[in-house]
Amino acid sequence: AVFWKPTIGKQTVRIVPSKYDPAMPFSEIFFHYDIGKPVMVSPINWGEKDPIVEFAAQLRKTSDKENWRLAKKIEPKARYFAPVIVRGEEDKGVRLWQFGKETYMDFLNLADNEDVGDFTDVATGRDIILTTVGPEVTGTPYNKTSIMPRTKETPVSEDKSYVKNALENQPNPMESFRKYSFDEMKTALQTWLTPEAESEEAPAPEKPATSYALKNTSAKGNKAEKFDSLFEDEEGNDDMPF
Repeated sequence: AVFWKPTIGKQTVRIVPSKYDPAMPFSEIFFHYDIGKPVMVSPINWGEKDPIVEFAAQLRKTSDKENWRLAKKIEPKARYFAPVIVRGEEDKGVRLWQFGKETYMDFLNLADNEDVGDFTDVATGRDIILTTVGPEVTGTPYNKTSIMPRTKETPVSEDKSYVKNALENQPNPMESFRKYSFDEMKTALQTWLTPEAESEEAPAPEKPATSYALKNTSAKGNKAEKFDSLFEDEEGNDDMPF
């Protein structure tokens, strides 16, 4: 499996240098959640236009608070990925651990700690102890994981060939998700905004709390025409609206 996630309790992992960016083990990837499809990777990750980002930018140009609320809902959210070896499961090689901004900031603070040093160093780094608690503790539907570096510095492995293999054979975070085209994402957004246009047999996605009301669009024309008009001025613009 490409991905790994901690389970409730204690586990130990070793973050290793990334094959794709040896200077930075963490990859930041932006996703859209629950817009027609469970998860869509934003094209901004590749420096390309994202119709959902563009639509959110148009919403923010208005003074309507519901537009701003919708913009915040649909804007891409960052997730972070680290290449890890799970202690006790070394035979499974390097996998990707995905986490949110809070854990990411914890790791950045750890990296700034001179007493810890480079915890990803293959010879003198440190294993990381993860402690994960469930919803009954967090009071939310989600688990929460805290990190703690081991006091002792240790190598990734005493087996040099294992270390070499771990550095050379890693899943690429940017290639681990399907890349949707601009038109596919635009269609997904339009369908999500106007679910009544879908077949009654298809399960309707979650509707926005309120219908959007762009102040800078004409009152004439249907929703689809108004939606398409938002992109007419963007065709020749290479600047990303974020």
